[in-house]
Amino acid sequence: MPQSSIKHRWLKQIILIFGLVALLAIATSSASASPLITEGFDSTQNLNIGSIVSLASNTQNNVVAANTSNSRALVGVVISSNSAQVSLSSGANQVQVATGGINEVLVSDLNGAISTGEEITASPINGVGMLATNNAEVIGSAQGNFPNATASKETINTSNGKQTINIGDVAVLVNVGYYTKQPTKTLIPTAIQNLVNAIAGKQVKTLPIIISGVIFVITLIVVVSIVYSLIRGSIISVGRNPMAQTAIYRNVMQLSALVIAIIAVALFAIFMILTRLS
Repeated sequence: MPQSSIKHRWLKQIILIFGLVALLAIATSSASASPLITEGFDSTQNLNIGSIVSLASNTQNNVVAANTSNSRALVGVVISSNSAQVSLSSGANQVQVATGGINEVLVSDLNGAISTGEEITASPINGVGMLATNNAEVIGSAQGNFPNATASKETINTSNGKQTINIGDVAVLVNVGYYTKQPTKTLIPTAIQNLVNAIAGKQVKTLPIIISGVIFVITLIVVVSIVYSLIRGSIISVGRNPMAQTAIYRNVMQLSALVIAIIAVALFAIFMILTRLS
């Protein structure tokens, strides 16, 4: 095969490879720059840009500012009508709600500072989000930290009195879903922690569980020792004096009552520790 033909073939392959790489880059760029698609909803409220909204009760196309009482019906984030390059709105006097993509969202540090990647849920403040720290419906994940340069101080009334917080905007990857808090890793196995929580009716800290466990182990040792001594003593007494059965039965009843009393006191002490020290 002539040398020139080989060179031409390699040149064509190189050009083809560069062409494919260029096409892939263009396709990737086009995908990343895809227009924001929003949906139009009716609303009787004056909603600020960046407000988190939920569907109004018993409606399918009416939104209201989201808060902790209606967070189960989260829809998305209000954006400017000019921001939507493609809109599914079908009428006038509607608000544009982004249900996906990265958008600026009104948030506060009412539930603590927000870091990149953390989930945002509705707060007690209408339309303003906050850090999700418990199981909750969320609007999406933060793409930046808050407080930031947009934050401003606001004083609000809470159940604990007046509280000064930061309110501002943070970029959020909007994706409405449910956030499940991962259990905190402790020395206590999950099964025992869940059992103790069910008994106490609330989340129990590690220290009360450890104290209760020590009391339980000590009680178990004492009860086993008493029962062992009771059985052993009864067998020996019957062997030495078969006529002493009445006294042996009386002794068994007394020690059985003592065992029951010890167990009852221990269980009461454990219950009080789990419910009062947590």
